[in-house]
Amino acid sequence: MASAAAPAFRNPEGVLYHGGAIAYALFAYGFGIAGLFHDSWLVNALATLLLAHGMTIAAYMIHECGHNTVFKQNTDNARLGKFLTWLCGASYGTYEDIRYKHFRHHVDVDDVVWFDYERYFREHPTALRVTRTLEWFYIPAHDLIMHFIMVFTSFAIPERRDQRARNVAVILIRGTIFFGVLWFHPKAALLYAVAYMMMMTILRFMDGLQHDYGYHLTLFSKEPPPRKGDYAFEQEHSFSNPHSFDREWVNWFTLNFGFHNAHHARPITPWWKLPAVHRELFVDDPANLIPFSSQLKIFHKYRVTRITGGSADRDEADADAWGRAFLDAAREGRVTGGNAASFLTSF
Repeated sequence: MASAAAPAFRNPEGVLYHGGAIAYALFAYGFGIAGLFHDSWLVNALATLLLAHGMTIAAYMIHECGHNTVFKQNTDNARLGKFLTWLCGASYGTYEDIRYKHFRHHVDVDDVVWFDYERYFREHPTALRVTRTLEWFYIPAHDLIMHFIMVFTSFAIPERRDQRARNVAVILIRGTIFFGVLWFHPKAALLYAVAYMMMMTILRFMDGLQHDYGYHLTLFSKEPPPRKGDYAFEQEHSFSNPHSFDREWVNWFTLNFGFHNAHHARPITPWWKLPAVHRELFVDDPANLIPFSSQLKIFHKYRVTRITGGSADRDEADADAWGRAFLDAAREGRVTGGNAASFLTSF
């Protein structure tokens, strides 16, 4: 069975590593969903955790598909990526939009966006107050706003009006299922929402410290990116935040996404090889990493203030001055980090 599937994978080991991650995501999603309907609250709690992690792995496998690390044929990567968007609730837009925005991030060496959330919060102070209150309670309200826009992506973004028929179809399918469950099994629907927010939290926990530059509203712009191809800048302003440097297996929790410098240096490297690439390129030195304890401190301490941390307002001169200084400050837990920058939200 494994040998028959092997030729389709880009790397021979992909049968084990990619195949295992896909199988786990499907297992966790299926059994997680089933466990939400159980009478036992203990089973419900375990199922919620399992579902949340299954959706997280599905999200990171979408990232792998976007970089074409899974299969030899790009069309096969795209098929898998499109399927996985249904598992982690990112199917309202298109997989191609997710991939395009993420590749712009790599090629432009920038956080390329359409939605200016800093401006939105300035113009809607009530929304900002509510968001801050919910975030104080660790409810990912900022991400919920981003995912709400994702649900109605073709109505919110003029450049995607041609996707409205598909967008409406997905809303009807997912909406009918969710509200049907909410009506007949409200506990299961509530726990699904909890699992979904846990996935959001994991994704943004990882994303928040991996770059120190702000976003720019150039997703649909024809202007030439000022930092395009500046890979020295890219590495200086990218940072790695693994869960552990000594116990590599712990980082499988997020498919080694914390080895972010290695990923940006060699974007087509599959997830299980990233620790070795990091050690090859950046020396086996923990001083080049943000410790997990500092990550937790930053996530907790600045969970409210980073909502409007000045991402769009940070000018280029200011960004150029960070680099190693940002890493040193992050290692001591003295930066706010970013917010709501998930690759699942393609705007």
